[in-house]
Amino acid sequence: MQNQPIPALAPTLQAWQVIVGGICGLILTIGLARFAYTPLLPLMQAQAGLSDVAGGWLASINYLGYMSGALLAAWMDDARLRQRFYSGGLVLSLLITALMGLSENFWVWAISRYLGGLCGAAGMLLGSGLVLNWLMRHGRRPELGLHFTGLGLGIVVSALGAFVMSGWLMSWAQQWLGFAGLGLLFLWPAWVWRPPVPPALNGAHAAASTPARRWMGLMILMYFCAGWGFVISATFTVAIVERQPQLAGQGPWAWALVGLAATPAVFLWDKLARRWGELTALLLAFGLQTVSVLLPAWSSSLAAALAGAFLYGATFIGIVSLTLALVGRRAPSNPGKAMARLTLSYGLAQVCAPALTGALVQASGSFRTALWITAAVLVLGMGLLLSLLLTQEPPNHSP
Repeated sequence: MQNQPIPALAPTLQAWQVIVGGICGLILTIGLARFAYTPLLPLMQAQAGLSDVAGGWLASINYLGYMSGALLAAWMDDARLRQRFYSGGLVLSLLITALMGLSENFWVWAISRYLGGLCGAAGMLLGSGLVLNWLMRHGRRPELGLHFTGLGLGIVVSALGAFVMSGWLMSWAQQWLGFAGLGLLFLWPAWVWRPPVPPALNGAHAAASTPARRWMGLMILMYFCAGWGFVISATFTVAIVERQPQLAGQGPWAWALVGLAATPAVFLWDKLARRWGELTALLLAFGLQTVSVLLPAWSSSLAAALAGAFLYGATFIGIVSLTLALVGRRAPSNPGKAMARLTLSYGLAQVCAPALTGALVQASGSFRTALWITAAVLVLGMGLLLSLLLTQEPPNHSP
């Protein structure tokens, strides 16, 4: 159903500028501040002596920062404060990326990863909420698929950036600084084309429909499972490939394939959701992501690794985009706050899963057990989605 526009002030930006600015914001706050860690993790382990356990803890600390940011976002009601937090996250993303290359101290890295998590929450929740709010206020289709191409492009930027820099910046520290410099290219459009502070909605539009408590509870549990599935591959895809002797040096290509699959997939998931409904599309995405996790557990071949990376990239983006858009549309006056409340469960999974995985890998020398556990968590998420479908509560549409 096409949305009726929510009353707005005279627009000062074009739709393409808002979308491009939001995409660049995601590349900064997620692609660099978060995802650059994935292709550089094996190099830090080889050159800086970072252990599997320490690497897992740094990933968990990053998501602890993300969850802290989600808590802040869930608390923020003031539109001006939400935009300021998002704006600060854009600049801070560059600073904490550079900080990773300026020290060899674990606690400095931990501070950087924690602040990077805050930046990720600012971009993912507040930035996406600002974009969704702008789309609804200007009568555009309330979907975030095009906006979330920034996630896939962020992965591509981090993977190709690491690959290109490896030819002339041999040190892990130099490559972190290189990523900070690269981020300057995205800061200008992200800053200049930020959606303006939204006006207050009148009573008719502010009274958004709210889901039943049981429905929302199942959604929160489902998104916890999604967060578990997301973070294992997001953190360890390159390391899983590099751990196989016959695949050494192929890790960045697998990570690039994740981004290349994610970037166009958002359009497919939006189309499937329009035809089948968000919950059915989410169920399909969970099933395919389970396969993506099981492929490298079943086989150590390059084909299995690349197929798993492709399926992971094509599915995690759909799960995030469909879930956040579905929840955000139920609170048109403050989509970022609604997204943040759901994302707390996503963040909790991302704190727990990498630390557990790092410990399992350290003990066994293999990722196989961790991958089987991740697949089981995703199957649980599918069960929760089936329960949601059986409630037969129709997906929410914006007023």
